[in-house]
Amino acid sequence: MQKFRDVLSRWEGGELSMLEAGELLGMSERQFRRYRDRYEEKGVGGLVDRRLGKASPRRAPERDRDRMLELYRDDYLGWNVKHFHEHLVGGHGFAWGYTWTKTQLHAAGLVERARRRGAHRRKRPRKPCEGMMLHQDGSRHDWLSGQPKLDLIVTMDDATSTIHSAFLVEEEGTASTLRALLETFSAVGLPSSLYTDRGSHYFFTPKAGEAVDKKHLTQVGRALDRLGIEHIPAYSPEARGRSERMFGTLQERLPKELRLAGIGDIGAANRFIAEVYLPAHNARFASPPEIAESAFVAADPAQLTDILCVEEERVVGRDNTVVFGRLRLQLPQSPIRHHFVKACVKVRQYPDGSLAVFHGPRRIGRYDAQGREIGEPISPMLHPCSTPSRRGLEASRPVPATARRPALTASRHGAGGPPPAP
Repeated sequence: MQKFRDVLSRWEGGELSMLEAGELLGMSERQFRRYRDRYEEKGVGGLVDRRLGKASPRRAPERDRDRMLELYRDDYLGWNVKHFHEHLVGGHGFAWGYTWTKTQLHAAGLVERARRRGAHRRKRPRKPCEGMMLHQDGSRHDWLSGQPKLDLIVTMDDATSTIHSAFLVEEEGTASTLRALLETFSAVGLPSSLYTDRGSHYFFTPKAGEAVDKKHLTQVGRALDRLGIEHIPAYSPEARGRSERMFGTLQERLPKELRLAGIGDIGAANRFIAEVYLPAHNARFASPPEIAESAFVAADPAQLTDILCVEEERVVGRDNTVVFGRLRLQLPQSPIRHHFVKACVKVRQYPDGSLAVFHGPRRIGRYDAQGREIGEPISPMLHPCSTPSRRGLEASRPVPATARRPALTASRHGAGGPPPAP
């Protein structure tokens, strides 16, 4: 008010024109003239905004506000505002905006205001192409209501934030990691690099807090090295900021979606995640890459299965058995050799729990997760380069009898035979 009076007195004194007075007050010449007339007619009260105390003609009806608050209290309590507003628009035909919804929820005390953000940090730029780097990590959380905490294993592309694989397991480890890699590589191909934390199933760390030993490979490291994929360790949570933010979104949304769908067991949850949630999540949060060209390299799924597995060497016992963990695998009879006693073989455990024993490139036995033999025991991976030379590899064949020729001394000793010609 005081500023208006000062400008008005200067205009009355002839120091300012009406246009200059309006510019000083941030209004047009016409608006300054109106304010002058209202001040002369009603004094200071004439300068009060006439819209104060009046409802906006664009104000949302009370019934819409009450319906929105009732839906949040009854069905969506605890959801963040953005997630709740998406369901309002998509599932309930709601037409009011996100900001209005957020304001009403704040005013009703149903949602707390966000805390002030910390210091600004510069984000690492994304890779320009899909397939140049994948992130993989697990998050332990109450994903299913009424169930103990589970681990969600997620494999995500750095360039686009597209989630290629996500599933729940009881505990993160080597088996879950290989399963996620097999799902991803079979679907989209081999990436250039994989970025993970320094968990013991990813890397061997000689001393806690120090650098990993990249020469001493874990089962995961061996498989990635054989596939030619660079394995990059992260040395701080901030270094994995992109995957950490992704897990924040998943922890906020996925449990509520599973509860809304009435899902309470791991099998149904994993099917829902793969078939329903991931397509919607990627459509909502994935961004296009800087360069459209893909860096993924296609791979044969059959070969991936034999690489992305636990592989350990064993020596066959005197009873033609191989000990693997708590299992004793009985080797079947084989036409390759009489026995495998003291032979060095490789035992492979696949992500589904099944086992196989290999002697060189040949599979000599297949077993289920309990160690029972299944399928055909022999499945050569490579054709032999020459016929077997060891006696006994093939069953002996009877040789037809031939006429015995007479001894050299038969005629001298009167042995049987035709008489000499006259």
